[in-house]
Amino acid sequence: MDSTLSLELPISTILQVTPEQFEALAAVNRDLRLERTATGELIVNPPTGGESGQRNFGLITQLGTWLENNEHLGEGFDSSTGFVLPNGAILSPDASWIAGKRWQALTDQQRRSFVPLCPDFVVELKSPSDSLLKLQEKMQEYLENGAKLGWLIDPQKQQVYIYRPEQAVEILEQPMALSGETVLPGFELNLRRIWH
Repeated sequence: MDSTLSLELPISTILQVTPEQFEALAAVNRDLRLERTATGELIVNPPTGGESGQRNFGLITQLGTWLENNEHLGEGFDSSTGFVLPNGAILSPDASWIAGKRWQALTDQQRRSFVPLCPDFVVELKSPSDSLLKLQEKMQEYLENGAKLGWLIDPQKQQVYIYRPEQAVEILEQPMALSGETVLPGFELNLRRIWH
């Protein structure tokens, strides 16, 4: 007999969960992308549509190709990876990367569970249903918790917001490529497949 109940909540309802409750929810809801804010608010991200999934696949593929040639530099992660930020939030960027020394410093247990640090590099790819303001706030939160480079990519407007510590956000209009700068040396993201 199945003991699972389904519960529908109005969008305006806010659920507060402890880190332990969040971990239990995430374990039994692997089909959902769940996140937890620093204040304990549960965020449920439904699966993306085909175009967003296709764009994210293109992004991950390019990052993965760079990683194959630079694996000594660090480790890359997809959107199903949860990171426990220093402020207590548990977030899952669409793509991310951690420098090798930071990854190697983690215990085996820390690597198997939600990763207890903020990635050095994060990417959020805006889908049509995402709130730009919420994503901008999320990118700022990554910076405040130690990210060294972040890209917020808006395919609908063909804009990229580049986040760097202690710098104003740079907004690019219809760029065709993005540089990984000193954080991901030699990495260049071709945006042709992201825009189309």
